[in-house]
Amino acid sequence: MENDSHNDILEIVERTSSLPYGGKRVLVTGGAGFLGSTLCVTLVESGAEVICVDNFASGRIENLKGAIERKEFTFINHDISKPIEVAGDLDYVFHMASRASPLEFADYPIQILKSNTLGTWNALGIARKKGAQVLFTSTSEIYGEAAVFPTPETYRGNVNTLGVRGCYDEAKRAGEAFCMAYHRQHGVDVRIARIFNTYGPRMRSDGVYGRVIPRFIDQAKRNEPITIFGDGSQTRSFCYVTDQVTGLLTFAALKGFGGEVLNIGNPHEFTILELAEHIIKLTDSTSISTFSPLPQDDPMRRLPDIAKAQRLIRFDPQVGLEEGLKRMIGAME
Repeated sequence: MENDSHNDILEIVERTSSLPYGGKRVLVTGGAGFLGSTLCVTLVESGAEVICVDNFASGRIENLKGAIERKEFTFINHDISKPIEVAGDLDYVFHMASRASPLEFADYPIQILKSNTLGTWNALGIARKKGAQVLFTSTSEIYGEAAVFPTPETYRGNVNTLGVRGCYDEAKRAGEAFCMAYHRQHGVDVRIARIFNTYGPRMRSDGVYGRVIPRFIDQAKRNEPITIFGDGSQTRSFCYVTDQVTGLLTFAALKGFGGEVLNIGNPHEFTILELAEHIIKLTDSTSISTFSPLPQDDPMRRLPDIAKAQRLIRFDPQVGLEEGLKRMIGAME
C-alpha cells in the first residue's frame, strides 16, 4: 500500500507544482482521514509546513506515514468542534474534519453535526484571526435526493432534515452558511468544495463503517458475498483521489475565488451493480452479489455538473474508474 499511495502523492505534487504552496503554513483539520492525510502528505512534499488537527474519530495514525516524521509537519490530537489556539501565522486552512460514511450516521449524529457546525465555526475563527484563506470540504449530500442531473451548484437541494442522513446533509449545509457569513461579515476568503464520491488508498474497509469501494474490494478478495444495498440500480460518480486532491488544491490556491462554490467530482455515472461487477472481474473473484434493504433517504443518483470547475480552475479528472480500481486493489494487497 505504501508504494502505491506514494505514487499517487507524487502524481498530485507534479500536477500541482505550479501552485504557490512551497513555504506556506497550512492547517488541515481531519488531517488523519482518507482525504485529509492525502492532502497533508502532498503539501509536505510540496514544501509547505503543515499543522494537522485530528482526534482519530475516523482517521488513523498510519495514514500520516510520509509526513509525521518530517520536521515540516506538526500533529495536534484535538477535536476541532472544541476551541483551539494555533501558534504562528497561517496562510491556508483546510477544514476537512468529519465522519463521512453513511454507515456512521445512525451511530454518531451528534459528533457529525458538531464537526461541521462548531468545527467549521472554530476553523473560520482561526482563519479570521490569522488572515488565512479557507477551503471547506462540503459534499454532494447537500443536494439530498436531487431532481436535476447533472446537478449544478445552483441546485438548492431536497434534503430530509428529520431522516438519519440529516445529521450530515444539514450539518454540511450549515457549514456552508457559516462560511458565507464569515465571508460577507468579516471578509474571510472562503471557498466551498462540494465533493462527490471519492476513493483511493487510505480509505477504510474495516469494520461496519467501511465505504463502498474498499468494502467491495475486501469482500471480493476474500471471495465473500458482495453486500449491495437496494437492487444495485442506484448510481454514483466515482472520483479517484489524485483528481480530487488536485482539484481541491487548485481551488484553494488560485486568487479571486473568495465566496465561490464548486462541484469537484468525476462526471461519469455507474450503477452500484456495475461497480460490483467491475471489482469482481478485476480481482478475479468468485464472489456473488447479495442484496439488503436500501437505507432511508439513500439517493438514487449522484452525477455532478462540473462545467463551473472546468471553466474556473480547469478541473480535468484524468483517472477513469477501471484504472482507479486497479490502483486501489494494488494498494490493498
